[in-house]
Amino acid sequence: METEHPSPRYSNIDVWKPADILEAMVEGHFTAIAAVRAARGSIEKAGLVIERRLSRRGRIIYVGAGTSGRLAAQDGAEIVPTFGWPQDRLLLLMAGGKDALLRSVEGAEDQVAQAAELVRHHGVGAADVIIAVAASGTTPFTVACLREAKRLGALTVGIANNRDTPLLGEADHPILLDTGSEPIAGSTRMKAGTAQRAALMLLSSLVMILLGRVYQGLMVDVQAMNKKLVRRSEKILSQLSGRSSEEVKQALDRAGGSVKIALLLLHGCERSEAEAALDRAGGHLRVAMGLVSKSCPDAPDLGELHHAGTEGSRKYSPD
Repeated sequence: METEHPSPRYSNIDVWKPADILEAMVEGHFTAIAAVRAARGSIEKAGLVIERRLSRRGRIIYVGAGTSGRLAAQDGAEIVPTFGWPQDRLLLLMAGGKDALLRSVEGAEDQVAQAAELVRHHGVGAADVIIAVAASGTTPFTVACLREAKRLGALTVGIANNRDTPLLGEADHPILLDTGSEPIAGSTRMKAGTAQRAALMLLSSLVMILLGRVYQGLMVDVQAMNKKLVRRSEKILSQLSGRSSEEVKQALDRAGGSVKIALLLLHGCERSEAEAALDRAGGHLRVAMGLVSKSCPDAPDLGELHHAGTEGSRKYSPD
């Protein structure tokens, strides 16, 4: 495995000047991003099929152990407040459980039987998507989870930093991040971790855009879970509507905090009409705006609907 091999280039890193050590590590992270860029075709293909599967009300399930598991869990946790992804449609399967998020749990990544049982316990099935991450591509817990989920009909995505490994070989959609040797041999929290973090962020963000959770570059499904996010919701709605601060706050209150519904309310819709339009549009605000332009008295005349340019928008077009 390339990620485990010592590199001759870094063999004397312990006697280098601190500035040279830092420069070498920074250079390594540029290499990591280059590896992600090389994998963008695989990321795109995975994102498209994930969007189709999640449109059927399935769950996103992140799987991993050690550093890879923590990075996967971080990405999963962030899609809830950022994109309003429902908590009950998110599952994080970490070798060693919650304790392993903060410390190493001895032997957790080798628990193959427990991994398969965990997948069955959570009722993983054909509506779900598994995103399994392992730098080595061989981690027993992660491979076992992916294998069992695939047997049960789930869509499987494998992300690894070594080619020709079980995780990539068994995944429906493999994503290879070829980052090579680490400055500190085997320390995959370095280049491999950077590449994993970036790939996970790109994949989940692409999926959320395809699912209609972004409009005009704004996170219109943001969950106002604290004062900062309440202000962000107000700012987004103000930018989209051009209305006063008081009108925006009142609309958000009537909409139960939903930016999408609040925007439709500000264009003259009743809440029931706004909810129906969004439901018919599959959650795509751009499409919903087209649907209500004729039925809501104050809605802007959009003329011919301009699709968002994604498969999701085309799918939910009123045409």
